[in-house]
Amino acid sequence: MIRVLIADDHPVVRQGLRTFLDLQDDITVVGEAADGAQAVELVAELSPDVLLLDLKMPVLDGLGALERLTGSPTRVVVLTSVSDRSDVGPAMRAGASGFLYKDVDPPALVQAVRAVHGGQVLLAAEAAEAMLAAPAGRSVPGPAPLTEREREVLALIAAGRSNREIARILAVAEKTVKTHVSNVLMKLGVQDRTQAALYAVRHGLA
Repeated sequence: MIRVLIADDHPVVRQGLRTFLDLQDDITVVGEAADGAQAVELVAELSPDVLLLDLKMPVLDGLGALERLTGSPTRVVVLTSVSDRSDVGPAMRAGASGFLYKDVDPPALVQAVRAVHGGQVLLAAEAAEAMLAAPAGRSVPGPAPLTEREREVLALIAAGRSNREIARILAVAEKTVKTHVSNVLMKLGVQDRTQAALYAVRHGLA
């Protein structure tokens, strides 16, 4: 069962999301937050698998909440009505695993929750275009060259594959995959799989 927390300052939006998600056999909504600060508190209290997070909220906005959730195992999907593409990069760098807009079809949202819970990085088409159009940041200048196997692992990370799936595809031990992933993150100068996946997409490695 995928445990979901909804953070949005509009009660009608929260109720609509809860009603639809609770209809799914493998998803349950464990709580609702009306602002970013409450979202951070509920993540600590409830340990949801996935947080659906609006960007524009009172008290603490979505980006502020993401920054406070650094290191949390909860996977975060930004779900916003804001069309400003400049929000995509900061949200993903702050630790979001997905970026969707509120006009997403309900079945697509459900699939997104499942995909992100499964370890994938998921962007709406417009958000992906914004990331690809953005100039490369300074966080990964002149990365150390990757070995052929590390490039294979990076491509599979960008495809949303888990360590177990990568191990099966490459016919190696999962422990070996973990070592490759650590080496990839170190060489690229990134902190997590999400940033590695975005790097791979932006630099044509996936």
